[in-house]
Amino acid sequence: MILGRVVGTVVATRKDERLLGAKLLLVRAIDPAGRDESTHMVAVDTVDAGLRDRVLVVTGSSARMASGLKDQPVDAAIVGVVDAVELKE
Repeated sequence: MILGRVVGTVVATRKDERLLGAKLLLVRAIDPAGRDESTHMVAVDTVDAGLRDRVLVVTGSSARMASGLKDQPVDAAIVGVVDAVELKE
């Protein structure tokens, strides 16, 4: 799983028909303290996340196991909105 923050939306007027109706969000990876990392990704939203929400993203075959994405051409899916991160060191 990847911890990230929603930084924007992606609009694709032409896409695979299996993605019609899917909400695509631009997510920037963050570290547990909330600092930005350099990685960005486009992910299908399965949990109604919004701009600036901290989210959990799964990638690869795990993304296709998320709710409603079976047999869809998806490599990243938002599967949770993070309420809090508790870091104990």
